[in-house]
Amino acid sequence: MSTEGPRPTVDVVIPCYNEVSVLRESVERTLALFEDDPRYNWRLVIADNGSNDGTSELARELEAEHGRVRALVLTVKGRGIALREAWLGSDADVVSYMDVDLSTELSQLPDLVGMVAEGGYDVVSGSRLARGSQTKRSFKREFISRCYVLIIRAFFPRLRISDAQCGFKAVGRRALEEVVRGIEDRAWFFDTELLIRAQQAGLRVGELPVRWVEDPDTKVHIVSTATEDIRGLVRLRFGLRL
Repeated sequence: MSTEGPRPTVDVVIPCYNEVSVLRESVERTLALFEDDPRYNWRLVIADNGSNDGTSELARELEAEHGRVRALVLTVKGRGIALREAWLGSDADVVSYMDVDLSTELSQLPDLVGMVAEGGYDVVSGSRLARGSQTKRSFKREFISRCYVLIIRAFFPRLRISDAQCGFKAVGRRALEEVVRGIEDRAWFFDTELLIRAQQAGLRVGELPVRWVEDPDTKVHIVSTATEDIRGLVRLRFGLRL
């Protein structure tokens, strides 16, 4: 008679904004990985946030085609909004997310999830800057990422984060209840706020060095994102709203 308990349930969220051209391939590749790794009860959530290019319709098609897929269609744009709605609406043991372009090596997803499900971490973030990571991206983006980490550490000297904005994270139930519910940001700063609040709450936060290739069609606008990040840091550190 088997003494094994039930497999942990894992929700993998893919936030989408106007990604109709790549969504199907990314979903099918992810579902193939689920089939090859039976350790967890995998589920995939497509969190469309305000797309106007047919992404929401495709998400519903994929939901109808695959039992593991759920379409969460939102009318408001924002990665933070998409993650908050998907994560807080989940009953999974572990929730996670990755970028739809699969810039991070997909085969590392079970390692990321395993650090929470089996490794005792409350929050785990992929890192493109940690020792052991392998990345292919422009000097400009590399420079900006490293500068941003220095700015974070200037605001929060005790924080040990090497890459706050990598779109590859996993979170356990404790962090969901104690941290995610209190996150205020609804856009790109959501990731940084998650890591800062988790460490401030005394939760166990880990990093996974990742293999990552830059997507030349990224939707991230550097100047506006950087401005919002600085505002977020000021809000968290000093309680001021710029």
